[in-house]
Amino acid sequence: MNELPNLEDLGDISGKRVLVRTDFNVPLDNGNIRDDLRIREAIPTLKYLVDHGAIVTACSHLGRPKGEFAKEYSLDPVRTRLNELVPEVTLLDNLRFNPGEEANDPEFVRQLILNQDIYVNDAFGASHRSHASIVGPPSFLPSAAGRLLKKEVDVLLQVRNKPKRPFVAILGGSKVSDKLGVIDALVGVVDTLLIGGGMCFTFLKADGYQIGSSLLEETYLGYCKDLLESGAPIVLPHDFTSMDNDGTIGNPLDGGIVRQMGKNIPDGWAGLDIGPGSAAAFGDIIQESRTVLWNGPMGVFEDSRFSAGTKHVAQCMSVNRSCFTVIGGGDSAAAAKEFGFDEDMDHVSTGGGASLQLIEKGSLPGINALLSHD
Repeated sequence: MNELPNLEDLGDISGKRVLVRTDFNVPLDNGNIRDDLRIREAIPTLKYLVDHGAIVTACSHLGRPKGEFAKEYSLDPVRTRLNELVPEVTLLDNLRFNPGEEANDPEFVRQLILNQDIYVNDAFGASHRSHASIVGPPSFLPSAAGRLLKKEVDVLLQVRNKPKRPFVAILGGSKVSDKLGVIDALVGVVDTLLIGGGMCFTFLKADGYQIGSSLLEETYLGYCKDLLESGAPIVLPHDFTSMDNDGTIGNPLDGGIVRQMGKNIPDGWAGLDIGPGSAAAFGDIIQESRTVLWNGPMGVFEDSRFSAGTKHVAQCMSVNRSCFTVIGGGDSAAAAKEFGFDEDMDHVSTGGGASLQLIEKGSLPGINALLSHD
């Protein structure tokens, strides 16, 4: 991939009007920002532009308002926080209030760039989507990648194309179907692929084990079986923390029996976290690695009964100082932060879906838009 145009490539921007696509899709609780990381990550780009005399307008989406105004998706709380950090920046309201954003409507692109001189994309977490504010402006305005976008691309492509070895990838989460492309991309380049979370049970079922009431995607049994038989360097858990069907996930007070089990889980039980033996085995592999890419929790970590596997993986990554550790956004980033290990990682991506697609395909629509009009 060619080198992305950066902020310095824009030349003299004093007095120029710059539209910056940011990713301020932050978690809100009754109108209060729970985590302002995505706002803070945009500050280096915004400050560079302001400090060099630009007149800066930021724009972002928030949630899924489905093309119409919805008060709960207003960017007012973000605007308040942004004003505390970089008061010189103007912030538009939620781009997705207009159906033209997700439809990549040329008319909406024209509205966005009206009276703007330059476009900067710093929204890595949205750059895997061909939306108007992501792919439209570079066709009409001099454009560049912001600091965050550039950092994300540089780190993730380094991991994808030139990792230090041994290179270990850890995949978790609920579904095999969510990660088909990245699995196919990784099995050819990693030294070991550790698979946990709900997605591991489709692999185990394909390998002939009983999985009880654990998550299963029957449609992908053939895919998993073929992959296991191909000799791909996949390591699956060999024990689980399970709960009987009378329990309720997220409510320890609502009954239910929790116990440790081996690879075969009987009917009436569901595996909800990798067990201590698997966590230890995964940890040993992580400790011997020199590059680790992690995306997806090892269990339902939001429930403390099923958080130990995810916590152990995060802890092992955090203490391996000879290893380059990357978390691919999403629930893994949330887990690392919850357990207090996020600051020990070398890179925590701001975009789960974008990071996976970049690892899988080597580029993103937002990146291609910048490159094709450089």
